[in-house]
Amino acid sequence: MNIYLVRHGQSEGNIDPTIYTHTADHAIPLSDLGREQAKEAGQFLARHLEIRDGGSPESIRFWTSPYSRARETANVMRAQFGAYHTDIREHINLCEQQFGLFDGIPEDELAERFPEEHAHYEKCERHEGRFWARMPLGESRFDVAVRVHQAFGTFHRDADKHGVNDIVVVCHGVTLRAFVMQWLHLTVEWFEAEPNPVNGAIRLIENGVDLGYLWPE
Repeated sequence: MNIYLVRHGQSEGNIDPTIYTHTADHAIPLSDLGREQAKEAGQFLARHLEIRDGGSPESIRFWTSPYSRARETANVMRAQFGAYHTDIREHINLCEQQFGLFDGIPEDELAERFPEEHAHYEKCERHEGRFWARMPLGESRFDVAVRVHQAFGTFHRDADKHGVNDIVVVCHGVTLRAFVMQWLHLTVEWFEAEPNPVNGAIRLIENGVDLGYLWPE
């Protein structure tokens, strides 16, 4: 089974953080550039699959985070595939890290608006490391890794029972890194050293081997 991990295209929140003050994180759409990134990523992946498979349509399934920016990325990418896809489905375990009390608040305002909670989070981050520190009323990166792992049975069933050879997973930066870490049994240290991919990036895990980012080239 080949797994293509895709970070959503640039969102409106990536270019204007104030949007978080009036729009829920899950509802933030792609920017114009983000839609173009999704289109280019879809065109690249369609070419990649066609070249690899000699032009024969493969059984391909898209799995996407339910967040608007991921849904939109998946739909724009899928539109570039023509006959080279089966369907598209959502999995809530692929969503963005939950920031809880800090969601939508500019980082430089956290200490003033939530002094006790921010001080506690910073203490945990210093003492335990960012991977383990849980956002107040939200998730740690550890939590993200656990819930991403819970989705793996779905992908194995796609391959074992439904003949899906290529799975395209459209999600978020932290979620994507957590997926790679858990699928390949990598360490917390690997996760903390691994940077987030750029928007629209495509990473391939081919039969259990990490081949890194294919796109952008």
